[in-house]
Amino acid sequence: AQLVESGGGLVQPGGSLRLSCTTSGLTFSWFDMSWYRQAPGKEREFVASIIGAGATTDYAEAVKGRFSISRNSAKSAVYLQMNRLKPDDTAVYYCNAKHRWERLEEYWGQGTQVTVSS
Repeated sequence: AQLVESGGGLVQPGGSLRLSCTTSGLTFSWFDMSWYRQAPGKEREFVASIIGAGATTDYAEAVKGRFSISRNSAKSAVYLQMNRLKPDDTAVYYCNAKHRWERLEEYWGQGTQVTVSS
């Protein structure tokens, strides 16, 4: 399976970005999708997840009310809309796919850099 992130870049504080993660080589509906991030010198941390067809979402406290995760089954893709960005959101953002039943089966993308700076 392959996960490819896109949409990262440099944005000013208060701005917005939309990250995309396209998948191939897996049965998309069988996987729960998540976004994680890793800032320099820090451990990778959970950002948001979307379960099944999208009825259930979960967010880290730091991004609640600012970020929104969604998925498009027809395109086998997941998105992360990020609004009111802060410098603390600067990190490499990774897409994750975890099998809904075979929990040891999971895949990661290569990451996309998000930099929030004036």
